[in-house]
Amino acid sequence: RTIGDRVGEAKASGNLGNTLKILGQFDEAVVCCQRHLDISQEQGDKVGEARALYNIGNVYHAKGKHLSWNMAQDPGYLPQEVKETLQKASEYYERNLSLVKELGDRAAQGRAYGNLGNTQYLLGNFSEAIAFHKERLAIAKEFGDKAAERRAYSNLGNAHIFLGRFDISAEYYKKTLQLSRQLKDQAVEAQACYSLGNTYTLLQDYERAIEYHLKHLVIAQELGDR
Repeated sequence: RTIGDRVGEAKASGNLGNTLKILGQFDEAVVCCQRHLDISQEQGDKVGEARALYNIGNVYHAKGKHLSWNMAQDPGYLPQEVKETLQKASEYYERNLSLVKELGDRAAQGRAYGNLGNTQYLLGNFSEAIAFHKERLAIAKEFGDKAAERRAYSNLGNAHIFLGRFDISAEYYKKTLQLSRQLKDQAVEAQACYSLGNTYTLLQDYERAIEYHLKHLVIAQELGDR
C-alpha cells in the first residue's frame, strides 16, 4: 500500500483471506478475498479476478461445512444459515467457472466443477451434483489426473445413493476401488470397500456386502485404524 503497488496489495489480501479461512475466521476471510476481487476488477486482471472468486467460494464452502458439522444430518436437511452460506459458495463458483471458461483454463474449470458438485450435494440437489461431477470427471480424464478422477467416481457414487440408484452407485464405487489400488492409497481403498458393503446391503445382496466389509476390516486392521 505504501508504495502504491495495487497488484501486490491484491495478492497479499488474497493470501490473508486464504489463511484466515484455514484459521476458521470466515467473515474476516471474506473481507480480504473481496478486497482481492475489487482490486483485480479495477486493474482489469481477469486471472486475479477468477482466483478471487474461487477463493471466496472456498471460504463460504468451508464456512458451510463447518456450520453443518455441528449438526450431523443428511445432505439437503440444512438449517437456513447453512443453506444460504452454501448457496453463496455455489454462486461464486459459478462466477469463477464462467470466467475461467472465457480464459480457456481447463484445469481451473475442473476445480470449479468439482466444488460445484460438492456444494450442490450438501444442498441436497443430487441431480445437479451429478451433472457437475460428470464434468469434473471428463476434465480429470483429459489431464490424466487419477486422484481427481478417483474423487469424482466417489462423489458420483455418493450422489446416486441419495437418488436411490444403488446399482449405479456400486459401479462408481468399483471404479473408485480400482483407482485407489492403482494409486496405492489404502485408506481410500478401505473407504471404497466400506461404501460397496453398504451399497450391496441396500441392494440386499448380503453375500457381496459381507465380502466388501471383510476387505474393509482387513485394511483397517493393517493400518491399525481402531
